[in-house]
Amino acid sequence: MPLWDDAQRIIKNAIGAALPDAAVRRALEGIDLSGHKSVILVAIGKAAWQMGRTAKESLGERLGGGVVITKHDHAQGDIPGIAVFEAGHPVPDNDTITATEHALAAVADLTPDDVVLFLVSGGGSALFEAPLIPLEDLVDLTGQLLKSGADITEMNTVRKRLSRVKGGKFAAMVAPANVYAIVLSDILGDPLDMIASGPAHPDTSTCADAVAVINKYAITVSPQTLEALKTETPKVLSNVETIVTGSVRQLCQSAEKTCRALGYTPHVLTSSLRCEASEAGSFLASIAEHWQDTQQSLAFIAGGETVVHLKGTGKGGRNQELALAAAQTLGKCRDTCVFSFGSDGTDGPTDAAGGYVDEHTMLRLNVQGVDCWAQALGNNDAYHALKAVDGLIMTGPTGTNVNDLSVVLIRR
Repeated sequence: MPLWDDAQRIIKNAIGAALPDAAVRRALEGIDLSGHKSVILVAIGKAAWQMGRTAKESLGERLGGGVVITKHDHAQGDIPGIAVFEAGHPVPDNDTITATEHALAAVADLTPDDVVLFLVSGGGSALFEAPLIPLEDLVDLTGQLLKSGADITEMNTVRKRLSRVKGGKFAAMVAPANVYAIVLSDILGDPLDMIASGPAHPDTSTCADAVAVINKYAITVSPQTLEALKTETPKVLSNVETIVTGSVRQLCQSAEKTCRALGYTPHVLTSSLRCEASEAGSFLASIAEHWQDTQQSLAFIAGGETVVHLKGTGKGGRNQELALAAAQTLGKCRDTCVFSFGSDGTDGPTDAAGGYVDEHTMLRLNVQGVDCWAQALGNNDAYHALKAVDGLIMTGPTGTNVNDLSVVLIRR
């Protein structure tokens, strides 16, 4: 299966290029911590363990302790002198609250001579939370937003106002200490106030924006939640410096380089893919169909983050749904595949990173008795459909999180 082998190589290299280790080291080299009495580490997000470990290796005894908060099953061991916590994602849980309280305790009563080294990666909105409303209300609201198809910016506009730490409030809380934020971006365009809901960045959104999202998607909220949405966020912060260390562009650049090395002529379509996952899959498949008469091996690359409007009760994620939606058109092609994966190694609430399909997938689904459209896509059950035909991409937690990568390969 040469296409599958090529896909695996592209995936491995892209994830490797997006790992935060080298980027965090470079960022730390540009920060002067010598004048501070103590340096406290707070790392949040799906890449928090990797970022925290790198910071500890780089700074050693300069770190005066701290907290790492990452997704369940994403920590890879202890970090000397640092408390490591795992918590719920994409929906916060009691572990989230407990871990966040430990982080806030670690930065309490700081002085102007102290500094907080704040390492931020995607997923921080769920993993770093001290809610202003009951947790069960926040869980319900988060679930509604996830099912609605709201994009990450819309979701975070709402979540900022329901939290004691989001929307710049964390940086305001640790003042007069300074905050050095090193950010691994998982949002297209790298909007610093939206990545992890911007705990250490002035908020550009307003209460009116948050209420507009609630109305747009007909989200049901309690009176207490509605009142909290009217709480404005900090618009100016004077104690923060921020460095962005990586983004989806690294995935696209790595894929382009690997495809060329494998003999494909690569074309990067976009690093800002944002639409319905099934529509993206159909679009990429149509590109594959259009180029079937080519005499050269081609690769079409798209980075970004699609959305899924949940209609069914199945299991899956946006990358699996994208791949499965491409399957039917690929039946008309030869030596062609489409695959899509999340750089963090988890796609939706599953253990898969994404999905892979080729011109044989539809036939194999039919043999397995799986109705691709009504049974799988119609019920948002791409996971079980792809599992039945060995189409799941499994990487395990990767230690990074810079959006998704989707690729069309045409081998000649």
